[in-house]
Amino acid sequence: MKNYVLRITGLLMAAIFTAACNAPKKESSTEPAKDTVAAAASISETAFGSLPDGTSLKLFKLRNASGMEADITNYGGIITALKTFDRNGKLEDVVLGYDSLSGYLKAPSFFGALVGRYGNRIAQGKFKLDGKTYTLVQNNGKNHLHGGTRGFDKVAWTPEASSTPDSATLKLTYLSKDMEEGYPGNLQVTVVYTLTNDNELKIYYEATTDKPTVVNLTNHSYFNLTGNTKRDILAHTLTVQASKFIPVDAGLIPTGEIKPVKGTPFDFLQPTVIGSRINDADQQLKIGKGYDHCFVFDKALGSYAHVGTLYDSSSGRQMDLFTSEPGTQVYTGNFLDGSITGKFNTVYAQRYAVCLETQHFPDSPNRPEFPSVVLKPGEVYKTRTTYQFSAK
Repeated sequence: MKNYVLRITGLLMAAIFTAACNAPKKESSTEPAKDTVAAAASISETAFGSLPDGTSLKLFKLRNASGMEADITNYGGIITALKTFDRNGKLEDVVLGYDSLSGYLKAPSFFGALVGRYGNRIAQGKFKLDGKTYTLVQNNGKNHLHGGTRGFDKVAWTPEASSTPDSATLKLTYLSKDMEEGYPGNLQVTVVYTLTNDNELKIYYEATTDKPTVVNLTNHSYFNLTGNTKRDILAHTLTVQASKFIPVDAGLIPTGEIKPVKGTPFDFLQPTVIGSRINDADQQLKIGKGYDHCFVFDKALGSYAHVGTLYDSSSGRQMDLFTSEPGTQVYTGNFLDGSITGKFNTVYAQRYAVCLETQHFPDSPNRPEFPSVVLKPGEVYKTRTTYQFSAK
């Protein structure tokens, strides 16, 4: 009986082996190989030089499980590189910037930087709060722009790196002292960058103050989805869920009007090629030398929602924008003039990138009709923005 059982078992094993050998082979996948695929998200750090005062800086590489990467330095919270896949699986950089720290120290371009205390312009560099007039640094003609001559883009933030299998996170903190660049109150700021396995770059902003002040934080990345800046962005397609925009005067300060986009070159409610109307005989386009205007989202104030899409047909890359902010400054790199040479030895000519700076409206401290940007003691400023990438 024992020999019989052993014989049957041997026959079964031989049959299984024969079937396995004769089974049809699976065809190899036609999906492009991605040699950057990792088992999980991760974050690493390297040295990034020093400031003139000797402060050492770091560069952090956030990487998700599929191989997408974001390089961020604690100097100004600058996104120095953002690498995403095109439709053929090729990983390339989609933001403008420099190869080293020296470039960021030389030029006031705001490439990839955190902007604060106030993103965008404040007229005459002045605002009144609780009956007192505050005078800010005038660094854009007579106006105040992006926090002044030493805004949040030009300081060393305190970094804290962490990761889980699903995401890599860089937390940055900074204390902006009372009257820094003219702003009242000690402002404690936290900005958290998170790269997820869903190819999202999430940015969370938080701030508290010990005196009433104004706050409007954003990121100033210059996007070019062609990858490694192959050409300008005039062929990119843009969609913005905003049926109104904010006209500006010759100094790019809001006139106070909020105007419907219908019937104007500012209508991006449907996917529209950026370059199709950028040179129209429109006074607002002439003032900005292209698009340099705040678009007012149709969503409810303070709600977090999908608000726009940027697409490049040549690479297939798509970037979807989500935010809790009420608007975004659409800036088409109009003041890039060929005087800057950036990464990949690329000369940054006019309209070589587009910025989508989620934010409150320009000059809000002087416009009571705009949503308030006042932060008081005991309150917490919180906003979030997500850039999600895909290819088709």
